[in-house]
Amino acid sequence: MTDISEFVGSLPLKRRPPLILGEGFKWLIVGAELVLIVGCSLLSGIVYQYLAYGDVTSIVNYARTGLLAALFFLFLQSTKSRYDPGNISTGREILKSVTFDWTVAWVALLICGFLTKTTAVYSRGTIVLFYFSGLIGIALVHGGAAVFLRRAYRHGMLAARKVLLVGAMERVRRFQQFHAKREHGVEVAGVCILPNALWNERRELFDQILEKAVRLARQLKVDGVVCLIPWGEEEMVERCTTAFLSVPASIHLGTTEALRDFRDLRVTKIGAALCLELARAPLSSVKRLVKRVFDLTVAISALLVLWPFLLLVSILIKLDSPGPVLFLQRRYGFNNEVFRIVKFRTMTTMEDGQILPQATRNDPRVTRIGRFLRRWNIDELPQLFNVIAGSMSIVGPRPHAMSHNHEFERKIALYARRHSVKPGITGWAQVKGFRGITDTEDKIRNRVAHDLYYIDNWSLGFDLYIMALTLISPRTYANAY
Repeated sequence: MTDISEFVGSLPLKRRPPLILGEGFKWLIVGAELVLIVGCSLLSGIVYQYLAYGDVTSIVNYARTGLLAALFFLFLQSTKSRYDPGNISTGREILKSVTFDWTVAWVALLICGFLTKTTAVYSRGTIVLFYFSGLIGIALVHGGAAVFLRRAYRHGMLAARKVLLVGAMERVRRFQQFHAKREHGVEVAGVCILPNALWNERRELFDQILEKAVRLARQLKVDGVVCLIPWGEEEMVERCTTAFLSVPASIHLGTTEALRDFRDLRVTKIGAALCLELARAPLSSVKRLVKRVFDLTVAISALLVLWPFLLLVSILIKLDSPGPVLFLQRRYGFNNEVFRIVKFRTMTTMEDGQILPQATRNDPRVTRIGRFLRRWNIDELPQLFNVIAGSMSIVGPRPHAMSHNHEFERKIALYARRHSVKPGITGWAQVKGFRGITDTEDKIRNRVAHDLYYIDNWSLGFDLYIMALTLISPRTYANAY
C-alpha cells in the first residue's frame, strides 16, 4: 500500500520568542496617528500664534480641531481595513491611500467649520500648515509600521499566521512561491498533497490522506487551512472543507487562476442565493445623480466664465491653418455606447477610421497653435459640451479612439471595466502622469490600473482632488505631444 507520509508532512519552522504584538498592533498605529494628528494641529496653531502675535494663548480650539480631523481620517482608513496587519505589512499603496483619505478628512473639516461658522478662528496659513504636516506625519507612521512589521515577521520577532496547505502539488507550490511569505505574516506549517488521480481512482487512499492532514492540523495547532482545490470539483471541495471543520482554525478556499485579476472579491447574497461578487457596480443610482449634478454645475459654470477665452482660441485656430475649429471623433463611452467627442482641432488631419496613429513628439501633423493647445490641455475644453450632453463627465477614465480601444481590450484584462462609468475630461491616470502615447504594454497597464482604482474608490471628494491636481500638478502636462 502507498505510504501516505509522502503526501502529508510538516515543515520546519523557526523558533520565535513569545508573541508580544499581534492584531493589537493595529491599535498602536491608530493611537499613534490620533496623537500625531492632534499634535500637528496644536503645533500649527502654536506656530501661527507665535509668528503672528509673538505670544501663545489659548490652544484648546486647535486640540479640538485636531481630534475631529483624526476621527474623520481614522474612520475612513478603518472602513477600508487599512490597519489590518496584512495590509500594513505589505505597505500597499500607502502614500496613495493616506493622501486621499487625509484630503477628504481635511475637506470635511473645512465644511464643518463653514457650517458652524468657526473658520474665522483659524488663519489660512494654519489650515494649510496643518494639512501638510499631518500628511507627512501620517505617511511616515504608515511607512514605518510597514517596514517594522515586515522585519518583525521575517526575523521571527513576531509570530506569523501558521497555515496548512491542502491541494494539488502545482497549486501548493504556486501558493508558497507567491503568497506564503513570512514577511507578509504567513508561514506554511505543513502541506497535504491531494492528487486528482487518487480522487478519481482510489477514494479510500484519498480519505486516509485527508484524515492524516486533519490530525496534522490539530498537532501543529495551525491558525488556518487553505484548500487549493479546483472550484469545479464540488464534491472534493465539500469533502475537504467538511473534514477540517473539526479543527479549531479558519478554513479558506484558494482562488483559481481565472480570479487573479479580481482584487476585491467578497461573498454576497442575491435574494437567497449565496454568490461570489467579483466586481461591484461602480456607482449606485444616488451616486450617479450626485455626480451628474456636480458635472452640470461645473460644466455650465466653466462655460459661462471661459466663453471669451474659447472664442479667442477659435479665432487663432482659424488664422493658423485651414479647416474647422472643432474636431469630432467617435469614442466608446458609458456601457460601450459610441459618442462623438468634441475637441479643438490641433492637427492638419481629421482621422476617425480604423487606423489612427497616436501623436508623437514633434509630430508634423500638429499645427503651431495646436502644439500650444495640446501642451496645456486647452484642446480638451470643448468637451464641456459633451458633459452637458451627458456623454462625458468632468472626471473619469479618458476615452480612447475606437481602434485603440479594440487593441487594448485584447491585451489588458479588465480593460472593459473602464466603460462602467462615463469617460472624463480629466482622470486619475492623467494627473498621475499616465497620459500621452501608449507605445508599450506597461504604459497602458498603468493607465488602466489607475482608471480601475478611480472606479472602485469614487467619491465627490476624490473628483475634487483630481480636479485640483489637473490644474496644479506638473504630471498632468507631461507627455503632451
